[in-house]
Parts: sequence; structure tokens; C-alpha cells
Amino acid sequence: MRNLIEEASDIIINSKLTLALTGAGISVESGIPDFRSPGGLWSKYDPFEYASITVFRANPEKVWEMAQEMTELVDGAKPNNAHIGMADLEKIGYLHHIITQNVDNLHQEAGSKNVIEYHGNTSMLTCLRCGKRYKSIDKKDETPPRCRCGQILKPDAVFFGEAIPKDALNKSFQLASQARALMVVGTSALVSPANTIPSVAKQSGAKLIEINKEATHLTDTITDVFLQGNAGEMIPALVKEVKRKTG
Repeated sequence: MRNLIEEASDIIINSKLTLALTGAGISVESGIPDFRSPGGLWSKYDPFEYASITVFRANPEKVWEMAQEMTELVDGAKPNNAHIGMADLEKIGYLHHIITQNVDNLHQEAGSKNVIEYHGNTSMLTCLRCGKRYKSIDKKDETPPRCRCGQILKPDAVFFGEAIPKDALNKSFQLASQARALMVVGTSALVSPANTIPSVAKQSGAKLIEINKEATHLTDTITDVFLQGNAGEMIPALVKEVKRKTG
């Protein structure tokens, strides 16, 4: 593993543009289960029944049965060593953008500045009637939370049936086509359209560093360095090596 960390650090040090693609696996160590894993939210709630924009518009109270549980999970979570390590890597100039599929705001809480969110963020709520926005924490005592106009508020996460934010989509693919290194962390890269970012980066000449507990479809196809293990252990070790080599 030591040799692999050294190899990965060399890729990062020699890259003029390094990106990271993160998924649910990076936040598991913060106490947020993967929604798709056994015991995750989707094992309790059918996502097409409880996380659909069509259902929300028709019956927001029903959706908030699930959303309340999701909000409580996220509100109780803190950045772990992986989030902190990636923020540190950005601070010293060796990680330039994070593209995340997570809605938990943990990258930003850890200190990362350049975060592209594919699926929105539950730290904010929006009124679909008047457009007013609120911080989730300011509405934590309301179930379901309501706007001053009386409308039930919607979490700023992207629901099924909603489009990925256009700016996030365009910027991520533009960056992927220019990247020299891509870190794939805590994701199997199966969910569209984020699943195409690794191949876009690879085709453009980027080296791929994969950090996952288990091998994925990327591991034996386009991954250059596979660091198998918990992101909370692998990321700090990688950052430490980058710092050692760069002084």
C-alpha cells in the first residue's frame, strides 16, 4: 500500500488540474449510511414514491416523512478525516475542484471552497410557490417546515424527476475534459450522469486514483492506482505523502 500511496501522490503533484468525484462512501464514516445500502433510506422508503418531485408537489407532507429522517441524519453528521484531508489538499493547491453526488454539505463544512454539487444540498430549503429560501437549521423545529406564505418548503436536494443543475453539469464535464488527475472517492460511479466523468477524464489523458472499500467496474478498466480501504484513512495518508514530497 505504501508504494501505491507514493504513486498516487506523484500523480497529484505532477497534475496541473486535479479533480475529485465523491459519493456516499466518503460520508459513511460521518454516520450517514449510503441511501442505497441495506438499512439505508431507500430500503425503508421507495425513492420514486417519497423522493419524486411529482409526489412532492402533490403531497409534500408524505415526502417530509422521509425528508425529516434524511435531515436528522445530515444535521447530526460532522466532516470526517476524508473531508478534512481533501479540504487540506485544496488549501495547499493540489486539489482544484470536488464534484460531489452528496447532499450533506460536509465538504464545505470541512473547508473546501470549490465544490460542484450534482444533487443539491439539504442545508437550504426553498418555497416552490414564492421562491423564498431558508436555512434548514432555522426551520429545524417545524415539521414539515413552511414558508411565510404558508407553502411547505422543499429541501434543495435534487429529487427524482428534476434535472441536475445545468451549471454543475456543464462545469463538471468541462473540467473533466481538462483534468490531468481524477480522484474517485467513495463511489461506484454507476449513477448517471456522474458515472461518465471518469471516462471523460481518462479519454482526455487524466490519471485515475480510486479510493473505495471494494473494487468497482472502474478498478480493472480505467483506474491507474487503486487505494482499497476507508477514505478516512487513505485520504490523510495521501495528503501526508504529498506534503512530505512538496515540503
